[in-house]
Amino acid sequence: MTRSLKKGPYIYQKLLEKVKKTKPGEIIKTWSRDSVITPEMIGFTFGVHNGREFIPVKVTEEMVGHKLGEFSPTTKFSRHGGRMQRELEAKVTEKEAAQIKQTPEEKSE
Repeated sequence: MTRSLKKGPYIYQKLLEKVKKTKPGEIIKTWSRDSVITPEMIGFTFGVHNGREFIPVKVTEEMVGHKLGEFSPTTKFSRHGGRMQRELEAKVTEKEAAQIKQTPEEKSE
């Protein structure tokens, strides 16, 4: 559920102060994943903490209105398993290997 319109978006105040103090080339480290991205943040790079490390997030115009945590995943996707998945992956690797073998021959001709 979204935040009430009368309250406005949540933005950590110390984060806004850091944005005003720093230059656009520097990385701003933050643990505030629930802060909403505002137009003042465009062009800055944030190091958003995912629980283990800081993930660099460069803010663009399309990100305004979203939260910082959306661009810093907290879990690592391993993959869906099973025999069928292994067979599909084996076919893909065979195709890639075949393409790699063809490219040096084409270049030499």
